[in-house]
Amino acid sequence: MSVDFDIIRTARAVLHVTDLERSRDFYIKGLGLVETESDENTIYLRGLEEHVHHSLVLKKADAPHVEVTSYKVRSEADLDALAALFEKRGMKTKWLEEGSQHAIGRALRVQDVSGIPLEFFAKMDTVERLLQRYDLYQGAKAQRIDHFNNMVSDVEAAYDFYTKDLGFSCSEYTATEDDKIWAAWIHRKPSVHDVAFMNGNGPRVHHIAYWLSDPMSLIHGCDVLAALGYAENIERGPARHGLSNAFFLYLRDPDGHRIELYNGDYLTSDPDFKPIRWELNDKRRQTFWGAEAPDCWFNEASTVLDVHTGKPLETVAGKLKQAKPIFIV
Repeated sequence: MSVDFDIIRTARAVLHVTDLERSRDFYIKGLGLVETESDENTIYLRGLEEHVHHSLVLKKADAPHVEVTSYKVRSEADLDALAALFEKRGMKTKWLEEGSQHAIGRALRVQDVSGIPLEFFAKMDTVERLLQRYDLYQGAKAQRIDHFNNMVSDVEAAYDFYTKDLGFSCSEYTATEDDKIWAAWIHRKPSVHDVAFMNGNGPRVHHIAYWLSDPMSLIHGCDVLAALGYAENIERGPARHGLSNAFFLYLRDPDGHRIELYNGDYLTSDPDFKPIRWELNDKRRQTFWGAEAPDCWFNEASTVLDVHTGKPLETVAGKLKQAKPIFIV
């Protein structure tokens, strides 16, 4: 569907954490993110290949929440076009003027149809790209932010909103026998996804994913995390997904926010690319090698905040029911 704006890619996440020093140790020494800037209440982090100021913001707070998940758009005019769309749909928007947030320009925030807090912006300060500063590499050597995964009560409603209204395309999906969409991977950049939606109690953010340059970076990250005392924070993997074909590792940060380290998906730029359907009873879609995920992977996710009140949103049970939950990447 043609739209009047250009959403480029997943751009940043803002997480509330309870202990900045513990979080700094985990994300920098363990995951290998780079600290661009910080103060007594906030840390700004980026991946090694990222030329922008940050892709992850850690804010000191009394309780862990997700403040916002953010997308970069091509121009300031795109922000105005998005605002017009949301207002036409009766969705209340919030403008953050340039200068009100560190390092980024004017930003638009809104709660999506599922209750996930969204942010859109066109400008962010640029910094030195450290891709070839191999002397600075540490931990898992995280390169760039890749995607979000959201747990929502109605996946089909989310799918329709993002594909029909926001111009996202679907790469892969899981459907029930009666063709109800159980989970979907959708994208703006030419990879498998910028965001995925899974059926469950929502709105919650299931995980934030960082792309790595190769599988051995992921393995080395496991060794470093274990040596740093974070072995119990390794939740699932390393392994390969059937869905997306990606090599993966799921971690829990010191506050329980879930981070995926991710490598090995594929190109989706061709206009005649056809979405790949997976059946719920096909075990390969979960973990290509057959291992099951722990129960916490199905049941636990980060609560999200209302963009207008700043208060945590209550969750609603998933619309589709099944004896055992199905997981996605």
